[in-house]
Amino acid sequence: AAVAAAAGGGSTAVASAFAPVPALRPAAPSSSFASTSTSTSSRLSAVTTAAIAGMDDPTFSPPDTLNDGGITEVACAEAASKMRRVAVPVPEYVSQSGTVGISYVHWPAAKVPGSSRALPMLMVHGFDSSCLEYRRLGPKLAALGVDVYAVDLLGWGYTQLDGVDSFSARAKVDALAGFWRVVGNDAPVCVAGASLGGAAAIEYGAANPDVVKGAVLIDAQGFVDGVGPMAMLPEPLARLGVKVLKSVPLRNSANQMSYHDPQTYATEDALRVGRLHCLRDGWDDALVSFMLSGGFSPSSKVSQIAAPSLVLWGRQDGILDGAEFAAKFLDELPDGQLRWIEDCGHVPHLEQADVTAQVIADFLRSEKFEEANKGGQLADELPLNNMGEVMASAVQAAESFFKSIAAP
Repeated sequence: AAVAAAAGGGSTAVASAFAPVPALRPAAPSSSFASTSTSTSSRLSAVTTAAIAGMDDPTFSPPDTLNDGGITEVACAEAASKMRRVAVPVPEYVSQSGTVGISYVHWPAAKVPGSSRALPMLMVHGFDSSCLEYRRLGPKLAALGVDVYAVDLLGWGYTQLDGVDSFSARAKVDALAGFWRVVGNDAPVCVAGASLGGAAAIEYGAANPDVVKGAVLIDAQGFVDGVGPMAMLPEPLARLGVKVLKSVPLRNSANQMSYHDPQTYATEDALRVGRLHCLRDGWDDALVSFMLSGGFSPSSKVSQIAAPSLVLWGRQDGILDGAEFAAKFLDELPDGQLRWIEDCGHVPHLEQADVTAQVIADFLRSEKFEEANKGGQLADELPLNNMGEVMASAVQAAESFFKSIAAP
């Protein structure tokens, strides 16, 4: 997984790091609620969190990939310009505020024949990467009529780092679930994951079978549990290991290993894209937290993905052997199919984006998805749940929240 971390890039020094992001927190109840009962106070807390969840984070600025990162790739700049961060609900073990900020890029589906009932795609990046990993695949899928949401896993990419108590695998999956709850209204979705993102997609799909109606696993890590010896290291040694993961030499080596054609694709830009988010304040703490938590454990959950599943594998993957692991997926998945991507290494979504997009779009329009789509609504058509019940308190909580984060 550490090798796959650089699939989207790695870099020479970036001129300026990102400032720490204030914690997204619900405002305290107003004085008019001071004498309420415990049950009413609990309800207010839930209403306050519900009011904040789903709001754009006004403190967030997308990364300036050219000026801060020296990245010249147009697709990267275009993806970064679309990036937003939204408050999503999480359990209190993740953040005492009940919300965290999750960054993502949305590529709306083009209106093409057959697109109106296609499932939206929720796409999860690999180990210590970001949603910019889908900078090439996302727009190509959208042009084929697929609604694409590329999301950052909590602690990676451009998510909130300050005011978060856990960046464990469990916390990442809970935040992913919270994201789709507020952005996608828990509408039926096809979840996709690349490399270690496949482990997150598997765990999310196994825990949410009523929502996940399809899965796309791209050279996915599904049968390697945990993070290996790093989980057992004393924290000082874990921190030293994390510094190595950020280093240019390691990222460059991983960048070279990720592609079948490194001369064309393992560029300085690719290196910089994959490393840019590592320069944010709090990145190392978040990664140490994940490492010491033990990591994902997807192997026992692969067989629980009952939805139609597409396994994509680069024929020349030099990181995860497709001959071994793709076959395991077909053995374990109740309804899986395999497509090899030719002349391709570990990252089909970057090295063969056109072919990968077409294969995924065809899969989403296959007969297997008729039932999954039947009678469903697209995410942007769904009304917010219980809006009438919470609207008044939501407005009040929203005003208090924005005042609180604007205060010096």
